Amino acid sequence: MNINSYTSGSSPAERAASAFGSLALPSHLSLERLVNVVEGVRQRPIEIEVAGFLNGGSVCGLWLSTDEVEVILHAVSPSGLHRQQFVLHELGHMVLRHDELVVPVDYVGVLFPNLSASLVRRVLARTSFSDELEATAESLADLFAAAIRNSAREPRSFEKVFG
Repeated sequence: MNINSYTSGSSPAERAASAFGSLALPSHLSLERLVNVVEGVRQRPIEIEVAGFLNGGSVCGLWLSTDEVEVILHAVSPSGLHRQQFVLHELGHMVLRHDELVVPVDYVGVLFPNLSASLVRRVLARTSFSDELEATAESLADLFAAAIRNSAREPRSFEKVFG
C-alpha cells in the first residue's frame, strides 16, 4: 500500500474508497475479520479496549501505535453500533497509515535528539491531524460499517439450507 495514494489529490471519500478497494476483505465481513485484515496490513496485533476517560463527545476513540502493537481505546457507550463505529474509525486511520505522515527527519533529530525518530514522527503526525484526515478516516469507517452490515444481511447459502 502506498501512503501517498491516500493523502493527496482527491476528496476524503475518494481516498477512503481507494483504500477500501485496496484491501483483500473476506466476502462475509465482521469486525473480527476486519481487525484480522488490518493486523496483516499493519504487521502487528491490534488490541481494543474501553477507556472510561474518553467522554464520547469530542473524543470517542484513540489509536496508539507502537513497534509491537496497535492499541485502540474507545469511549463507553450503551450502543454496540456506536462502539463499533469508534473502532472502525481508528481502523480507518490505520489502513490510511495516518501515523506515517511525513515529519522531516532533521526536524525530529534537532528537537528530540534523545528519542527514536520513528516514535516522534508518529506522535507528531497523530497530534496534528487536519479535518481532511478525520473525514477520510470516517468515510472509510462508513464503508467498513456498510460492508459488515451487508454481510450480516446476506444469507450464507450453506448455513441457510443446511442449518
